[in-house]
Amino acid sequence: MLALCGPAFALPDYVHVKHDYAASDIQVLDRQGRLIERVRRDFAVRRGDWVALDDVSVALQRAVILSEDRRFYSHAGVDWRAMLGAAWDNVLHEHLRGASTISMQLLALVDDAYQRGPGGRSVVQKIDQALDALALERHWTKPQILEAYLNLAAFRGELVGVDALSRVLFQKRASGLDLRESALAAVLLRGPNASPSVLTQRACALLREMGAPGECAGLGDFIYLALQRKSASWADSRSLAPHYARLALQHAKVPPRAGRRVRTTLDGDLQRFVIESVQRRLNALGMENVRDAAVVVLDNERGEILAYVGSSGTLSAAADVDHARSLRQAGSSLKPFLYAQAIEQQRLTTVSLLEDAPLNLATGNGLYIPQNYDERFAGWVTVRTALASSLNIPAVRTLMMVTPDVFARRLVRLGLPLDQGGDFYGYSLALGSADVTLLSLTNAYRSLANLGSYSEPAFLRPAGHEIDMAQKAVTESVPVMSAGAAWIVGDILSDRQARARTFGLDSPLSTPFWSAVKTGTSKDMRDNWCLGWSARYTVGVWVGNSGGASMHDVSGVSGAGPIWHDVMTHLHREMPSRQTPMPDSVHSATVSFDNMLEPTRQDVFLGDTVVTHVSLAEGLMTPEQTQPRIARPADGAILALDPDIPWDKQRLWLQATDIAGVPAAGVTWRVDAQPLGSGGQLPWLPRPGRHRIELVDGRGRIVDAVSIEVRGLVSAGSH
Repeated sequence: MLALCGPAFALPDYVHVKHDYAASDIQVLDRQGRLIERVRRDFAVRRGDWVALDDVSVALQRAVILSEDRRFYSHAGVDWRAMLGAAWDNVLHEHLRGASTISMQLLALVDDAYQRGPGGRSVVQKIDQALDALALERHWTKPQILEAYLNLAAFRGELVGVDALSRVLFQKRASGLDLRESALAAVLLRGPNASPSVLTQRACALLREMGAPGECAGLGDFIYLALQRKSASWADSRSLAPHYARLALQHAKVPPRAGRRVRTTLDGDLQRFVIESVQRRLNALGMENVRDAAVVVLDNERGEILAYVGSSGTLSAAADVDHARSLRQAGSSLKPFLYAQAIEQQRLTTVSLLEDAPLNLATGNGLYIPQNYDERFAGWVTVRTALASSLNIPAVRTLMMVTPDVFARRLVRLGLPLDQGGDFYGYSLALGSADVTLLSLTNAYRSLANLGSYSEPAFLRPAGHEIDMAQKAVTESVPVMSAGAAWIVGDILSDRQARARTFGLDSPLSTPFWSAVKTGTSKDMRDNWCLGWSARYTVGVWVGNSGGASMHDVSGVSGAGPIWHDVMTHLHREMPSRQTPMPDSVHSATVSFDNMLEPTRQDVFLGDTVVTHVSLAEGLMTPEQTQPRIARPADGAILALDPDIPWDKQRLWLQATDIAGVPAAGVTWRVDAQPLGSGGQLPWLPRPGRHRIELVDGRGRIVDAVSIEVRGLVSAGSH
């Protein structure tokens, strides 16, 4: 506040009072300087923006003048007639009556010395106030005095100023206040803490004086309802980016004060489009138990966040939670970084063969038996096919080469918030058992787009004449992975032919311009992801439920994929996208395959790893690719009989499939060398002890065998 002390020439002028006014909120702007969000900083009072007098309802101006200072436009700062009348009433009737003009009240709003104390104002204070009010009116115009008064006066509770009053109590702008609303506002100035009945009585009297006695009908109910909104949300200011606004302010050099304006990197138009896409796509999935989503859009080169949707808004069960920064299981979305590391280490090339077949890995917690999404197996596949089609078993085999600890360290360098070492996650890390956030994961994908260079995302922009809220630290890009390996992974993820095995040729992952994309689905379909990049942008999408409930048969390609496609297509509606030129470390060659494992094609290689012909080593290729195997139980499994279920009611299903996961035909089973039965699936009544289970083909050959142990007691009565 500016003080009015001493002679008249020390009075503050209108320009300074208006300049020093501060709203209780910070205005968060998009990159074009348009308001996208208000973030409250001052919780002592609630002030809105300074409102020009021309933008204040004429009805409110009239009501305030009639209620507070009816000769406002005719006196010179002091209403001598009112002061004499008030003094006469106070002496004769012992009834305290004020006669302060709006000009005199304004002095108390800008100078604490004129604030009314518990015992009222002294005679000297009143004389000084009257003299300074006369001086104020010689320097200020009447409209300036009324405008400042309406913006600085307290109305009720925490509401200060006409903007806060109208947007909270009446849920509209000050220019739209009608007679009833204006009358209530005016009488609140006289008695901010008055009861609803007193306010009703005073407002009705004022409405009669304003020539609108008919407005008194139902006035009590109107005032009661209006006062219930004294802590309501801000009206006529759509919340476009609530989660991002608070996050961006955390990245300011100096915490901004209330009333300031901060320009962010967000694109308001893009933000609106993303919000609309999220709500439209989730509504289309309404029967599949999907209520939430989050989206992050990054500029590849500068790392600026162009769109940031933290929740689905009204569709969400927890709209205030920022799901873009919530920890969620990554699923298959980590596979690109794993294959990039294996290619960089020259353990694999794009045409290296990995066996997609049943795999049982012994761990400290028992057997780890990874499965593919469709519970089938593809046999021998190349790295290109395995990654593009998101096959799980080959990814686990790749992690066995790289090791979980080395892979986990790479993920941490990419900014992912892993709080445990690789040994904690084990081989399940290949399938995304770690928890990550959408923001960190999207930025990690941006490193692939930038050929292995990592940098932090940018939240804020300098804003010219506005306060410069540059980021706390603009970090330089640091190389995290080989540029060639990152480029090769991008080439694989842009290959719609390679992903056709799982996703088909026509899916939301296909765009009419160059883009690389990967999906992911966590255990029990609790989370699904779609992340990818073009030449200019990286887009990340998460879809799921805030409480972690499972979705109904919704995968990354059907849940997050359509939103990703919408956003990426919108970004490139007028802009082409072409693949980044091949780095010098990458070479191209024509490759053929034995036994038509995959068609002859042109492929890419890192450094001196180029090969032109691929064949399986002798002994790995069987004469019949459909040779059956025991799918269940797993070799080394330990099974326990349930003591609460009769023994003769418990069955173990034996299952045999070919390498593609198709149930085997023409096979028979033996347990402990004793014939059991035939068929791809067969129930068996297990007994405690160790057992050897054999699978026999039509020619009587044992084609597969497993050893298991059954634990539990069988009572004599169960025989």
